[in-house]
Amino acid sequence: MSEDVNPFESLHEQIDDAAAVLDVSSGVLDRFKHPERVLETTLSIERDDGSLATFEAFRSQYNGDRGPYKGGLRYHPNVTRDEVKALSGWMAYKCAMVDIPYGGGKGGIAVDPDDLSEGEIERLTRAFAAELRRVVGPDVDIPAPDVNTGPREMNWLKDTYETLENTTAPGVVTGKALESGGSEGRVEATGRSVMLTAREAFDYLDIDLDGATVAVEGYGNVGAIAARLLEAEGASIVAVSDSSGGVYNSNGLDPQAVRDHKTETGSVTGAPDVEEQLTDEELLTLDVDLLIPAALENAINRDLAEEVEAEVIVEGANGPLTPRADDVLSDRDVAVFPDVLANAGGVTVSYFEWVQNRQRFYWSEERVNDELETVMVEAFEDLVGTYEERGLPSFRTAAYVVGLSRLIDAYDEAGNFP
Repeated sequence: MSEDVNPFESLHEQIDDAAAVLDVSSGVLDRFKHPERVLETTLSIERDDGSLATFEAFRSQYNGDRGPYKGGLRYHPNVTRDEVKALSGWMAYKCAMVDIPYGGGKGGIAVDPDDLSEGEIERLTRAFAAELRRVVGPDVDIPAPDVNTGPREMNWLKDTYETLENTTAPGVVTGKALESGGSEGRVEATGRSVMLTAREAFDYLDIDLDGATVAVEGYGNVGAIAARLLEAEGASIVAVSDSSGGVYNSNGLDPQAVRDHKTETGSVTGAPDVEEQLTDEELLTLDVDLLIPAALENAINRDLAEEVEAEVIVEGANGPLTPRADDVLSDRDVAVFPDVLANAGGVTVSYFEWVQNRQRFYWSEERVNDELETVMVEAFEDLVGTYEERGLPSFRTAAYVVGLSRLIDAYDEAGNFP
């Protein structure tokens, strides 16, 4: 379904679109189009049968002008150097968009975790942590969960770092389990920010969210939580999908029942109250009010964008639209609210977790959710304010104008060294 699109080149196009409406020199712009450093390493672990296995791993530190590098670690067979560079760039602009004091980072291991036992995943994670030890730290670079990682992996990373450094440093990673210094509200944070963005978008566009039909591509943590929270706002979740396929009910599915079925079986297919099965492409082109692509990059290419019938798209995944798909949807007046705003709840509550770790004082879930809502609503207002004031062609360009402006301001205030 995807075009031959390099995600790092997609990032450059998005930055260039924003730079076209800003007064920025080519030299300064180049600074914000490339990571400051990339760690590339080969990890070796002993398999359960005693054999040795090796895996490529990466960590990209994109920009530190606004604070420590921040971003997830993913375990996926398609992880590449260019992918983590692009993802770290998107993180830098995302943090600037929602105005939290972080730069951008991202990393990953080229592995299918389903091929490994739990013990092998632990050994691989600790091997990666040992390599990352030289370049991470609570004031330097703070990893977090991403695709196929979660509190378990973050706990192992934290323990390895603390053991090797002979210290306690709960703020070295975020997305930890509560008992290891995690934050209330972190698990739901990204899905919650997708819901908040959709709520604000529908209000801005003068569309009633109560009764609106929603399709969710990618029914993992982000998609499932966004679906449940949107249903609580009155929306009707008519279709969801995962890597096994999609399910549809014109009268609405029960998001929690579908998630429970996926937890039990590993798939949304066969979930209760399903009228029909769908392919991923059929879901992405359903006639719905709101489409949430929440899987991986490049889910919607130029050709598929011609068939999209949704009125509004809110991006739960990073980079789910190719640049050409973006152009098509903009020409068709489909309102696309970009990933660097919509899924910023994860990094925002990671920031809250980091603050709590440093203070050794922990917040209630209610406070976390209230603080997240404040950040997201203010960021949405910055987005649409910039979109209207500058007469920009898309909300994505507006988001990058906001983010790039803040990165440039931080650079100008600090000056260049040496």
